[in-house]
Amino acid sequence: MITGLDHAVVLVRDIEAGVAGYQTLLGRAPAWRANSNGAASAIFAFDNTSLELMAPSGEGEAADRVRAALDKQGEGLVSLAFAVDDIAKAHHRLTRLGLAPEAISEGASTDLASGRTLTWKRTRASAEATHGIRLFFLQRNEKLPRSTETASAAVSMLDHLVIATPDPERTAALYGARLGLDMKLDRTIAAIGTRFLFFRTGGLVFEIIHRIKDGRSDDPDKIYGVSWRVADVEATRTRLQEAGLEVSEVREGRKPGTRVFTVRTGTFGVPTIVIQQSQRADSDN
Repeated sequence: MITGLDHAVVLVRDIEAGVAGYQTLLGRAPAWRANSNGAASAIFAFDNTSLELMAPSGEGEAADRVRAALDKQGEGLVSLAFAVDDIAKAHHRLTRLGLAPEAISEGASTDLASGRTLTWKRTRASAEATHGIRLFFLQRNEKLPRSTETASAAVSMLDHLVIATPDPERTAALYGARLGLDMKLDRTIAAIGTRFLFFRTGGLVFEIIHRIKDGRSDDPDKIYGVSWRVADVEATRTRLQEAGLEVSEVREGRKPGTRVFTVRTGTFGVPTIVIQQSQRADSDN
């Protein structure tokens, strides 16, 4: 049913500030920019997924929804859209799995620069059934172009996306048993009191984290943060530091053979690390 993560959505208050900030962070230009029904969007597209920035722009139904979400939770990650190859079959399966999907709807977006139009069909699962995370399922009719590099030491892809949960068994059942993502690892690191569950789909890792000291509860899950992959972590850190972003020192990652640093500013509410994978670490994902 699911072929990968089509995109993650980040809400920002000002689309121009968001585009400038993420172009600096990623070293790439947005592949698509649009404005419809009072909402402006910009998409940074990679081989394994895309990041869509969205901001209010004028008046309209979409602008009202975005402003309400920003007032409620501020800037940051707000939803995920999985790619599917057959939306009708996906809708049928989601219904049978108790995820109460909305009726299938059609959408379209026109790029401001090229005039090209993309179309799609989508549905959304019940947020209650997905433990508070807004999950969409999208079948695109056309392929989204890829973002071009605008700086050296650019980000190559989204390495993994992190979801924080108060109940790891509940969340593992959703992403593994129901949605069919490939579970790769279930590991607890006692020294930091955290359990990690790793799932993979479409060249992207979903990292589910549970803070053991907090116990289990029925509270909602949260899209926590992202990790961007680069070829040379030192070069990327230098580029971002010279651009005025606050970054940590490079350190060894939890996974052997990885090197990472944290980006502390310029991410618009999204906890962000940058990672360099060794060839062996990459093959183990």
